[in-house]
Amino acid sequence: MDDHFMRRAVELASRGQGTTSPNPVVGCVITSAEGAVVGEGFHAVAGGPHAEVGALDQAGELARGGTAYVTLEPCDHHGRTGPCSEALLKAGVERVVVAVPDPNPVAAGGLRRLRDHGVTVETGVLRAEAERGNAHWLTYTRKQRPFVTWKFAATLDGRSAASDGTSQWITSPEARADVHRLRGQHDAIMAGVGTVLADDPHLTVRPQTARPVRVVVDSAGRTPPDAKVLDGAAPTLLAVGVDVPFENSVRIPRGPHGLDLPALLTELHHRQIVSVFLEGGPTLAGSFLRAGLVDRVVAYLAPAFLGSGKPALGDAGVETIGGIHRWEFEDVVPVGPDLRITARPAPPKEN
Repeated sequence: MDDHFMRRAVELASRGQGTTSPNPVVGCVITSAEGAVVGEGFHAVAGGPHAEVGALDQAGELARGGTAYVTLEPCDHHGRTGPCSEALLKAGVERVVVAVPDPNPVAAGGLRRLRDHGVTVETGVLRAEAERGNAHWLTYTRKQRPFVTWKFAATLDGRSAASDGTSQWITSPEARADVHRLRGQHDAIMAGVGTVLADDPHLTVRPQTARPVRVVVDSAGRTPPDAKVLDGAAPTLLAVGVDVPFENSVRIPRGPHGLDLPALLTELHHRQIVSVFLEGGPTLAGSFLRAGLVDRVVAYLAPAFLGSGKPALGDAGVETIGGIHRWEFEDVVPVGPDLRITARPAPPKEN
């Protein structure tokens, strides 16, 4: 039954996607001593009650002698809220089942405290599922950089624009609505200056339930002052070269293929940006892929062909088939008349 209750906790955690940053998404299920569900909770917003607290409040005295199923190790520090380990002990929970240990040394230690006070602790239950659901925050914490999702829309022959540069609209209204939903789950939406000059996009979320930071990678400072990304509808960060005197921008060192992308992501990490939605264009996407900085790809494929025009991906540093970037599918979902394909890097093969 542990898998059953933890799967429910993972489902609950997903409800906080896009609203908890810079905190993780966490779900919790409390069962009574008799094994019945008596409390459920999830972390809904940064600074708000943690998942365990919400579940314990719902369970009340029925939590005593019961089990807590939590997708992430209960915290053991005083931040904007108190330690969840302490709350579990006070409630009299006798067993705690955790999917993922907390990699943050500031908050970790909850499992040790629980064990020290006689609570039975088990870890690793549905760990892979819980890690996928919390991939943004885990990458941010473990790698000290934001999680990067690269999204593109293309025809079946991989074209993102026609020969004359037109690209609106390759995919359907349903696909475009789905893109706005995904944008709202990220802290930042990123595009290159080439996309800004060619398409003048807003890079906002509709309906505006969230306000991700708009990041324009513009090494030479070519963004026009009247560009829509500077319209004030959402915060905007222009990333320019260190030698570019551009107002209201952040200066990033140059690398061999434009701006130093690891340095850019480090800067975003310092600004507590946990996740980035990379939207364009093919040159910037190729640079991120070449650098090994793409964590997930979301591709919208329309049942259409162009035969010529701009490819969805530029130079990704592959010169021979041995250097191919191998990925694996997470899911393939119809969205209106189109397909949404989600993929992640394939694990390296063992020798």
